[in-house]
Amino acid sequence: MTNVNKLNLEQEFKIALYEGKINQLNNNNSKIYLKNILKKMMIKDNVIKYCIKNVIR
Repeated sequence: MTNVNKLNLEQEFKIALYEGKINQLNNNNSKIYLKNILKKMMIKDNVIKYCIKNVIR
């Protein structure tokens, strides 16, 4: 379960794309918030995928 909290290459790319869009926003707090939310959502997806692969057998 060591790799569960890491983003894969596709997810890192999505983060980079979103960062480009987020950087166009004016409010710095909004930028920080959105980046953190996106990363947490992707980590959540990884945990769910791990559970489906390894717990439900």
